[in-house]
Amino acid sequence: MGDVLFNNGSIIEWLQYFSEHTDVDLEHVKILDITKKNKNLIPACEVHRCVLVFTEAGNMDIFYRMYNAGLGDCKVIYNEGSEPQGPVKENLVSEMIDRGINASAGMLVLNPKARSTYKFGIDNSSLVKGTVKYVGEEIRSVILSKMHIEEGKNICVISGESIVVESAILDGEGTIIAVEYNGNDRKALEENVEQFGINNVVIIDHVDEKTMKGLPVPDVTMLVASASMEKEIETMLKINPNMEFVIYTLDFVLAGSMFDYCKKFCQSDPDIIQISVSKVNSRHTYEQQPAPWIITCEAGNAK
Repeated sequence: MGDVLFNNGSIIEWLQYFSEHTDVDLEHVKILDITKKNKNLIPACEVHRCVLVFTEAGNMDIFYRMYNAGLGDCKVIYNEGSEPQGPVKENLVSEMIDRGINASAGMLVLNPKARSTYKFGIDNSSLVKGTVKYVGEEIRSVILSKMHIEEGKNICVISGESIVVESAILDGEGTIIAVEYNGNDRKALEENVEQFGINNVVIIDHVDEKTMKGLPVPDVTMLVASASMEKEIETMLKINPNMEFVIYTLDFVLAGSMFDYCKKFCQSDPDIIQISVSKVNSRHTYEQQPAPWIITCEAGNAK
């Protein structure tokens, strides 16, 4: 197999094996090699009815983590050993929580309840809390849309824990660099990463060329406006002169000044919007959420 556990030839052999030993329609199977870094098993199983997973020996809590994430009803089709041969076995994830992976092999994970599309806006109640209040899920959905997330895009998120979690789930092929200055927020983010089963997040404690060295170059940076914003933007521009920026602020004066500020590094005028969300509570009264300004701009040659 060369330098990798599962190359094209071995993947085809496993597909052939399962096609001969099961009645599962493999036409729309999602192939996921989690022996490679940054691959997210749990989010993939949540949105695909059939996932062909390639694992390596020693992954001893894989089924427990799947069960803990609400995937206990998923069916696992597998065999004994590390080669695509012999009889197949079938068990629910809930029946395998005490088992680990003893040999590098392929297995099918079937989820009849899989969503066909990913739902934007994770409910804040499902997130581990840090020291700051998370942005509402409706507003977060707009921010994610403005970030133009796509498979393989590398993203930097500064002081936005919930944005990190959803970006990592949406962009399973890219790397999410999370900058959290506060130690308690870093700890909360680590717990969220564990809870949602995501493996493509790198957490650092501040932004400079040293901490970013050796990490994938981000295509887009999402940041919460703060006193250190100018330094953060200057650092990110040194790393990628064509960086896309998405900036969140509740300060309308700052939002209004962004036209002049962005002239330093933007190719065009920034797009500045305000989002307002109100909800009706159980007492039949309106609850107004904070109404942030979202600024998007693309860097390049200054005007």
